[in-house]
Amino acid sequence: MLKSPDHRRFRFEDYRLDVADRRLSRNGAPLDLSGRYFDVLCLMVTNAGELVTKERFMDEVWRGVPVTDEALTQAIRSIRKLLSDDPSAPHYIKTVPKHGYRFIAEVEAEVPGTAVHPRKLEASAKTDEPLFGAALRAGAGALGGGVAGLIGGAIYGAIVADKVAGSGGGSASAFLVVTCVTILVALVGAAGVSSGIAAASVLGKSSGPWLPVGGAIGGMIIGAIGRVLGLDAFALILGETPTEITGAFEGAILGGGVGLGLWLALSLVRTGIVRASLAAGTIGGMAGAAITALGGRLMAGSLNALAARFPASRLDLSAIGSAVGGAGFDKTANIVTGALEGFLFAACIAAAFLAAGRSLEKSGRPDRLGT
Repeated sequence: MLKSPDHRRFRFEDYRLDVADRRLSRNGAPLDLSGRYFDVLCLMVTNAGELVTKERFMDEVWRGVPVTDEALTQAIRSIRKLLSDDPSAPHYIKTVPKHGYRFIAEVEAEVPGTAVHPRKLEASAKTDEPLFGAALRAGAGALGGGVAGLIGGAIYGAIVADKVAGSGGGSASAFLVVTCVTILVALVGAAGVSSGIAAASVLGKSSGPWLPVGGAIGGMIIGAIGRVLGLDAFALILGETPTEITGAFEGAILGGGVGLGLWLALSLVRTGIVRASLAAGTIGGMAGAAITALGGRLMAGSLNALAARFPASRLDLSAIGSAVGGAGFDKTANIVTGALEGFLFAACIAAAFLAAGRSLEKSGRPDRLGT
């Protein structure tokens, strides 16, 4: 018998765990979980929020009986199946590689014979901890987007600067302007997308499938706001409104692609953050190419549209078209740059999210996204 508070009953979402009677039920319906597997679940639930090491499972559940790690792995696998928990996007049991497991759902305890005043276990996740994790990831994602903007902006800035230098203009200032504008746009866009994904991880019962939805909603909102403000700014300052710039449509598709890429990255994170981020970037690149193939525009396409709208502008991205075998900045160039931007955007945000997750893991804080 597991050494647990025998007079305790615990609740987590639709489930009720009665340690003394050795019963697990969901919405009043009993679930079959007997023997060691029940003890494994009890140990995790009564220590919710804490890392339960493999050694502790062996000492308190198997009590010195010599078994392999596979026995514990099989127990966790069976419990996850019973709880409908996805190991790639855990809602109840999170794996801490090479160490053990952590029960991450909110747990409430009640004492029989008294009025039910549920309270969280002292070791369980505090209400603000999932929000802290979400805020940390959203901030990290925004910074990741800024890094993507720096890389893309440096490429576009160098192209523009080369053209400006050829016409006798200030190449250094042209490079800085294009780079800084690209960083700013990427930061704002990434903040919207990352906030949507982070919110989905907190609000969604199963975080994985909701990540693309959260990313799409965040991208759509920030894209719509950015477009309205951009058009109003041009109308106010220049008296003209270039309509062919990125907006809600592009934001929704790219945000959804980033969310989908992150979902894939989370399932591959054990292979390394770099590899997982490259996989996410591939999905983002496909989303970027799809946007431009459907007639949308991302950063390079928007810059080219501005140059066409204002002939006196020194913006010239025709060299990109030449590099990909086209004539000027044509549809092919738009698709190529869209794929590049989508790749960088998704890969950098995914890397930042995963790095933030590792930080949360080391600090011992509960986290809705598995890393």
